[in-house]
Amino acid sequence: MPAPLISVVLPAHDQQGQLASCLESVLDQSFGGFEVIVVTDPSPECPAELPPAAQADGRVSLLRLNAAVGVGQARNAGAERAAGRYLLFLDSDHLLPPGALLALAERVAVADDPDVLLFGHTRLHAGRIWPGAAAGLLAGVAEAAGPVGFAPTEHPRLFEAPAQVWDRLIGTRLWQRAELAFPEGEYEEVPVAHRALLAAGRVAVLPQELVQIRRRHTVHPAGSPGSSTFDLFEQYERSFEALAAHPEAEAVQPYLFTRMVRHYLFVFDLAGCVSRAERPNFFHRAAEHYQRFQPPGFRRPGGREGFKFSLLAGGAYSAFEVAKLSQIARTAVTGRGKTG
Repeated sequence: MPAPLISVVLPAHDQQGQLASCLESVLDQSFGGFEVIVVTDPSPECPAELPPAAQADGRVSLLRLNAAVGVGQARNAGAERAAGRYLLFLDSDHLLPPGALLALAERVAVADDPDVLLFGHTRLHAGRIWPGAAAGLLAGVAEAAGPVGFAPTEHPRLFEAPAQVWDRLIGTRLWQRAELAFPEGEYEEVPVAHRALLAAGRVAVLPQELVQIRRRHTVHPAGSPGSSTFDLFEQYERSFEALAAHPEAEAVQPYLFTRMVRHYLFVFDLAGCVSRAERPNFFHRAAEHYQRFQPPGFRRPGGREGFKFSLLAGGAYSAFEVAKLSQIARTAVTGRGKTG
């Protein structure tokens, strides 16, 4: 039997009871050159058995781990077992639309087997479908680069995209050659996404929405024991350490820096991520990273986002909180005006 093109690595952590529908969306794909490695551990979020349809499908294998290790280490174990040329990391709250794997297979063929292929996604929340944050970026890079693969430093804007691993294929040879692995803690995707791009010889993009995530931003599949939101800072330190090992990629720095700051501000602003008591510490940790990693000559974005960048750059926590309260008040007044 020929080796599969794509190995889908799927940790079985299933907080929302969505594993069966995720597997169904994968197994119903028209393209058959794939395998699915479901990784389970003793965590209470992991079911004891696979759904019946998956048990009966020869493309699905179950890898049982002896300890509750979290989603990152589960992905590492699945990647070690993978036989495909590419790795696709999914979680139980993802869905693949019909034709997704075929579109990926056709794109890597046209691009002559790139090391990394980035593609689009959507997010389903509160009954609405939202476009992925990188949709415009991917479309712009695709138009500029054309169908062929390219070196990541030719289009460093890619480092401004959210650092996820479920909206890209990563070549298995690249994974092994660069000794990639998910670290402990939450936001474990961040350094892996950046290290893979930095180590890639050629990358390609497909501005097509090929995965849907059914999750609120605040829900993490399963961090390793002892993980927390503050792990985000250590993950970006790993990303900048990787960048420092690639002096030829100097052009990447302002884009990676922008991504880092946007990520910190997003997590800080999002209800449920940082507790009231932890907010000052989180803000000042983010400000320290801003000052440490800011590239020479960096130009902040314009508008309200640039104002937030400025407050963070100066460590102005009190001013930031006052500005946020003022914005909430203005929004509430505007909303009342519209309904009156």
